[in-house]
Amino acid sequence: MAATKEKAPKVKYSKETYMYWYESMFLQRKFEEKAGQLYGQQKIRGFCHLYIGQEACSSGAVSALTKDDKWITAYRDHGHPLALGTDPNKIMAELYGKETGTTKGKGGSMHIFDKEVNFIGGHGIVGAQIPLGAGIAFAEKYKGTQNLCMCYFGDGAVRQGALHEAFNMAMTWKLPVIFIVENNGYAMGTSVARTSNVRELYTIGESYDMPAEPVDAMDVEMVHEAVKRAADRARAGEGPTFLEFKTYRFRGHSMSDPQKYRTKDEVEQWKMRDPVELCRHRILTNGIATEAELEEIDNRVKAKVEEAVKFAEESPFPKAETAFDDIYVQSDYPFLTE
Repeated sequence: MAATKEKAPKVKYSKETYMYWYESMFLQRKFEEKAGQLYGQQKIRGFCHLYIGQEACSSGAVSALTKDDKWITAYRDHGHPLALGTDPNKIMAELYGKETGTTKGKGGSMHIFDKEVNFIGGHGIVGAQIPLGAGIAFAEKYKGTQNLCMCYFGDGAVRQGALHEAFNMAMTWKLPVIFIVENNGYAMGTSVARTSNVRELYTIGESYDMPAEPVDAMDVEMVHEAVKRAADRARAGEGPTFLEFKTYRFRGHSMSDPQKYRTKDEVEQWKMRDPVELCRHRILTNGIATEAELEEIDNRVKAKVEEAVKFAEESPFPKAETAFDDIYVQSDYPFLTE
């Protein structure tokens, strides 16, 4: 990871918060680096979309919300459940397609799901989770809770018609949802500049009178503060917010991406604002913790990732006869054919 030269701003939060941010982001980073390595060894197969570089988008939001809030995202979905507290063993086992995985080996990399931490899954159809996120928020409002839904999607999904329908309904009904576009600049491999006349994506919210703002999502503090503002509005009954997280993925769209649409120099420039290193620099510069304390976290995280690999390696594959289990809650569902 590249070292940042950025001057550390004044400390605003507790040591506990900074240490959570650092450990959470470092866990995502090391887990994903290992996943990329295992994919190269063909231990992990199918699709695999790494979150490396975007860790602040998840960790900064978790600290601003409650454990009862709901989360939904697209298929770059390893980082979110890790930040929320899902057992890394289960996520790694899911990547391996093992029965001990989060969805018993049936979802794989693109479809992590964990009800225990209210992570309503990664979704493979581009933009499909946007109306689902609005629906989850509708359910919370209908039940009279104070919970909200975090609905993440990539910059490519902004071009989907479902976004506009969901935005309109969410504002009309003042639903407690925070829509977040993780704008890493290139969608699958085509820049925002080539696909949209609107370059500042947050301004799309203005069409619906939806509060919206850009966020420096390489800085975990900026993410935390923007999400906290949006959450306060949602809980006060003021409806949705649209946040544009300006971020950058250091790896390709997927493991098969040759990345010919951007230069190595551009990637290296963005790495100078590595969110993990920015957080580490801030902690050390402000005397929040010592090198020894951070090294202890580093070692604990690395051991946890190795444990996850061991767990996945030793777990069994699902049995063929379980292929249709868990698809229908009702065991005697009348519309199934033999």
